[in-house]
Amino acid sequence: MQVFLNGNFVPEKQAVVPASDRGFLLGDGLFETMRVAGGTPFRFAQHLERLARGAEFLKIICPFTPGELEKFAGQLIGRNQMPEAILRLTLTRGPGGRGYTPNGKGSPTVVMTLHPAPSSDNSVKWSLVTSSFRIPAADPLASFKTTSKILHVMARAEAAERGADEALLPNTNGEVAETAGGNLFWVHDDTICTPPAGSGALPGVTRAVVLEICRTLGLKTDVRATKPEALRNSGGLFITQSALGIVAVTAFDGAPVAPSPLVDRIARAYHQMLVRPVV
Repeated sequence: MQVFLNGNFVPEKQAVVPASDRGFLLGDGLFETMRVAGGTPFRFAQHLERLARGAEFLKIICPFTPGELEKFAGQLIGRNQMPEAILRLTLTRGPGGRGYTPNGKGSPTVVMTLHPAPSSDNSVKWSLVTSSFRIPAADPLASFKTTSKILHVMARAEAAERGADEALLPNTNGEVAETAGGNLFWVHDDTICTPPAGSGALPGVTRAVVLEICRTLGLKTDVRATKPEALRNSGGLFITQSALGIVAVTAFDGAPVAPSPLVDRIARAYHQMLVRPVV
């Protein structure tokens, strides 16, 4: 497997960063994960736009332009002969001295890796449980995909201990925010609902695609705050994420969730977009 590291393509075992890299030491960085379909990263421009906003917020200067990153991604896909894959792009502040304060002297680290693609036949279904962990409400960092993900790691581990596939993370106001690995949608009176980004949820790229699909299909949408207990009365639940796309929820906090034909319609439309991407 070839890995892109700071402008070079190297074997995976040689793709190493210094022990002083702030991404390794402090989670001081950003990442984007995207589905590669037919040799093309799906919605690459939207992922790079979020990465650029995050880098500006964190004051990390990426050493490559969006066009260069897109070219390198294509070369990485070709070198590994993986037209169907998951692409992860990581940007850290790079090596730095001890302590939290950025000294501005390090050179940022850029890594791209490829991973086997999951099935794209919409067969993945998950059970969901409410986590005991909480996301800070109205946290400005929630707008970006930072490499500081220990909260989500612990929530996913907690879900696994309870025999579930995924964790629902409420925010510090007790409202639904997101899941450990994606955004949450629910069906209420034939309306597709999702929490507002200001609730602490990451404004996911696949989340935006689903809202776009709903407009195309003429489905009503509503961005609203709600409590986890209200989801028990929903007409369907699903999770969105870049790697798996649309994941239907079959059980929530131990109770079965009835399948929704609206979720199936959205999943089919998403799959069509994936196999015939518009970039």
